Amino acid sequence: MISEKTCFGIIGLGLLGGSYAIALSRKGYRVNGVDVDEAACQKAIENGWCEKAGSDPSILGECDLVISALYPRTFIQWIRENQDVLKPGCLLSDVTGVKRYVISELSRILRSDVEFIACHPMAGREYKGLDYADPDRFRNANYIVVPTENNTEEAVQTGKQLGEILGFRNIVELDAKKHDEMIGYLSQLTHVIAVSLMNANDRTDLAEYTGDSFRDLTRIAFINEDLWPSLFAMNSDLLLSEMDAFIEEMQSFRSLLAAGDEEGMKQKLRLSSERQQLFRKKK
Repeated sequence: MISEKTCFGIIGLGLLGGSYAIALSRKGYRVNGVDVDEAACQKAIENGWCEKAGSDPSILGECDLVISALYPRTFIQWIRENQDVLKPGCLLSDVTGVKRYVISELSRILRSDVEFIACHPMAGREYKGLDYADPDRFRNANYIVVPTENNTEEAVQTGKQLGEILGFRNIVELDAKKHDEMIGYLSQLTHVIAVSLMNANDRTDLAEYTGDSFRDLTRIAFINEDLWPSLFAMNSDLLLSEMDAFIEEMQSFRSLLAAGDEEGMKQKLRLSSERQQLFRKKK
């Protein structure tokens, strides 16, 4: 479990990794950070977010809990190349948006004296980099712990404790498949829809006339092209299923519109409004 003496390590001082470092350092914890961007490391040290920071992985050798904020495949490759620097008995965690892939890969390559507990902070943004790090984004966000049958109860509870320390509003537990199913619908499908909506019309002059509806729907179409294609591919079976269901619903609405069935459309709007109320953030 996390104590006042726990030393944290963060791999990747970008948007989420940087936000973790700021949040943990504000709570008085020691934080060491690793990143290939020396400017980001220097900024983290100058601001007191990290006690030590640099590109040398050995900085993490004294850390009790190491969190990877790397892209999934980069994370796996980092473990292959650098896991020897990890302290025996340390706990390893992550922030990645797909879990079956990460858990499966780590089960084959991770040292037996290092335990991995998968976690997913639902607090990403369309921007990237340490300049956009902000732990205040955690306050109204959800945090998911994704244990496997191989995890110890202590590791699961530590994962939840980390979410509490970071200040997340809601902390829940899901298995890997249910997590990826949920992400396929709530996150990946919505990004596909936003991208498709943005690409369906190439009239740049529309920016002069648009209102909040279009801006709200397409905010996440400003997307990290280096990350999201791999996330889609790693979860393709579940994402394709969600896309098929969405296309079917669009076809249903189209049929009502083509038939001039206003009552049918009204019923869909009523159902949509009822369900949307469940997603209103609690203040």
